[in-house]
Amino acid sequence: MIEVRDLRKVFAGGRRGDVAAVDGISFSAHPGRILALLGPNGAGKTTTLRSIAGLLTPSSGQILFRDQPIGGLPAYKISRMGISYVSESLNLFTDMSVRENLLLGAYSVKDKQKQLDSLDFVFDLFPRLAERSAQLAGTMSGGERKMLAIARGMMSDPQMMLVDEPSLGLAPYLVADVFNSLRKLRERGVTILLVEQRVNATLEITDRAYVLEHGKVSLEGLSSDLKSNEHVRKAYMGF
Repeated sequence: MIEVRDLRKVFAGGRRGDVAAVDGISFSAHPGRILALLGPNGAGKTTTLRSIAGLLTPSSGQILFRDQPIGGLPAYKISRMGISYVSESLNLFTDMSVRENLLLGAYSVKDKQKQLDSLDFVFDLFPRLAERSAQLAGTMSGGERKMLAIARGMMSDPQMMLVDEPSLGLAPYLVADVFNSLRKLRERGVTILLVEQRVNATLEITDRAYVLEHGKVSLEGLSSDLKSNEHVRKAYMGF
């Protein structure tokens, strides 16, 4: 589905010199799986997602989606190929309703019936959004806005979703709702690349994880194995 080969992204650092935010990482994700990128702030996780989504141009390396090179393509072309990006900032239209935000997520889908089918699906996945379909996005709670952002990402019927920090700032009971929605998306066959700080909860729902430190992959493996890894437990799980 997605393969990243020796990806590097270097930012000009002025007097401090160039900074390699991502320094030669490689990984792959198979269809219908959830893959996690873990690590501290500044490790290169979001830069990796933005590079895959077309919001950043890689300095070197390859990004392949369904065996097609996509590194350096503009974001709109990558989106049309079947990759949806849910950013940490959400980028919702706060003065528009839930329904209007969702339909904007399906702007590239020309079949009106398919748009309505996708709307029915996300309302079934997120009943709370169905109840608030006429509500302005800007008046919703933080958890509801996260759900709306994920649901809007689903409206284009993507094959893969890049999801950045979905639990950031949420109460624990809302985190459970958001993570449950990701499980349901995997059951639908959607491949998910997840960046998330709640390591324990992330390893419960993902199939495989890569730990990024200083822009490099320092550790990788099945999520079930990483849960018992001493470095992961001490550095990221607090025990």
